[in-house]
Amino acid sequence: MIGYIKGRITAIFPECCFLETAGIGYRIFVSAKDREKLQNGQDVKLLTYMAVREDAICLYGFLSKESYDLFLVLISISKIGPKVAMGILSTVLPTAFIQAIRAKDMSILTKLPGVGKKTAERLVVELKDKMGTDEEIDSPGANMEDSEGPVQEAARYLQALGYENNEFALILRKISPECQSVSQMVQGVLREFGKKNNS
Repeated sequence: MIGYIKGRITAIFPECCFLETAGIGYRIFVSAKDREKLQNGQDVKLLTYMAVREDAICLYGFLSKESYDLFLVLISISKIGPKVAMGILSTVLPTAFIQAIRAKDMSILTKLPGVGKKTAERLVVELKDKMGTDEEIDSPGANMEDSEGPVQEAARYLQALGYENNEFALILRKISPECQSVSQMVQGVLREFGKKNNS
């Protein structure tokens, strides 16, 4: 098992990159979020996971330990393979995913690629004890950095889901006084998006 590889990025593709070290170029699959941080000629260290199948041996790489750890947790879940796990990491930051699991937020989880309702329910059942309690996510100010308030945390959560600040800022400001938690703010914004899309 290869734990990590340090080397130079020599090529970047839609789903992977080439990382050269000691004259060997490794093809390593990376998430979209990590790929955005990579540049040709850049020296990096990627934590790696080697997936061995009958028809292929694939390397998956991660810039952060948080992403690597979440990937390992995800592929331990029944019917969640490396491809689906990488799709999740490409769409949402680990902190936002953990928050969705704690909140049992199906509206967030079912938006992730490769995750339908049944898979989302299985993720919640199998991961909720590893991600903290419902009370932690539902209490105002919980799981936030000291420098951030609930509104700022909700904004960071929405950005992690791929939304731009100018898409949700006015809605978030409007509904935040009526919400008791970060989870309620995020769900409220998503409901408003849903109304606009259906109008």
